Formats: sequence, C-alpha cells, structure tokens
Amino acid sequence: MVDQYERSAEFIDVMMAPRWPALGPVLAEALREVPGPVVDVGAGGGHGTRAIANALPDAEIVAVEPSPALRSVLLARVNDDPRLRDRVTVLPEGLLEAELPDRLGALVAMNVIGHFDPAGRNRIWESLAGRLLPGGRAVLNLQPPAEAVAVPEFRAVEVRIGRRVYEGWGRAEPAGPDRLTWHMTYRTHQDGKPVGEVGVSYDWWLLTEERLVGELEVYGLVPSRTGPAEAGMYVIAR
Repeated sequence: MVDQYERSAEFIDVMMAPRWPALGPVLAEALREVPGPVVDVGAGGGHGTRAIANALPDAEIVAVEPSPALRSVLLARVNDDPRLRDRVTVLPEGLLEAELPDRLGALVAMNVIGHFDPAGRNRIWESLAGRLLPGGRAVLNLQPPAEAVAVPEFRAVEVRIGRRVYEGWGRAEPAGPDRLTWHMTYRTHQDGKPVGEVGVSYDWWLLTEERLVGELEVYGLVPSRTGPAEAGMYVIAR
C-alpha cells in the first residue's frame, strides 16, 4: 500500500491539533454512553483516539492507521499516556483489511471517509451493520465541497513552533463526477523567510448527505446530524 502521508506526515499531526478543541466535545456527546469496543478509523497521530478515550474512560479502543509515518506518532502518543497504553490497540492495516472485534460499540471515522470509494464504503456499511451492538453507532463527518468543483488555493492552517511558522495550503480539481484531486502544499518560514516547501496530491471521494442516506438504507442504518452544522458530523445507528 502506498503511504499517501509519507512526505507530509511531519506536518499533519501539528496542523490537525487546532481542530480538536472544537471537535472533541461534539464527538464526546455523539458517543455518550455507547458500549465498547470502539474503532477509530484512520486514527492518524491519535488526536481523535485521545478524544474517544476521554469520552469513554472504560472502553477498549482499536486505532486503525495504515500510514507508517502517522502510525509512529500514534504509537508514541499512546505509549506516552498511561490512560491510553492499557486499552488502545494500534493496527497497521487499512480498515477493510484489519481484523476487527466481532462486535462493536462504535466506529469513528473523522476526516477520513473520502479515502474510500463507493465500493469500499459499502463494505464498511455492511460490516458496521453486522457488528454494531445494541445502542451502538458510528460517527463520521462529511467535508466540503460536496460536488466535484475546482477549489482555488487557500491557506487552511498556520502553526508557530519556536522560530518557525508552518502553513498548510490546499487546492482541488475535479477528477471525475464524484471525486476530487487535492493538492496540498506545506510551507515553512523562519524569521519571515521561506525555508522549506513540500507538496503532495491525493484523490478524495465525495459523499453527499443524500447519497449517504441511500447507501446506509440498504443495510438498515440511518444517519442523523449532530453538533454544529459547520462540523458536518453524523451519527449512524439502526
């Protein structure tokens, strides 16, 4: 499997961090009183894994992260926190290849569903329908845009660490009727001068709310919105 984050991993974790103070409480509310175990899909460096652990202090967590570069951050974060070390298992496979628990209390897929094409999503929904415990649910978010349109370059995030400033820039172009190619550029500045730049591109499959409803209906699952509209978050249950 090609590691799409091999070149950008050093920036991903620090640039995702500013989003989680807002996402964490919404995710915690969506997971209220669900039983374990919980699968964290595309766990990255573990910001979401930690939020799940805080929301469900007794639940077993399975963190799935196929990128070796991101997984190294995840393993270090889990190992460094005694609250995580004893109950978070990190799996190196992709979700569709991973050996998951037979029964699940929840599946969390934040900032990741666009990595799965329609056939892959259907495999997820089928697995979810067969594994969810009573009262169980999935939580995911849909990120804009919902249509295959060009997105002009914009600065998504800026982080200052020491004397260096790290910027994440993105632009996208249509790659089909329901797919975008994102072009991400990570720029580093020190003392007001550019000192580094890394560019990566990856495909992202688009999913509208209407299509999500239709795909889930086949498996007896129903999505409902949760949290503020700008979060684009959904709870999926029977």
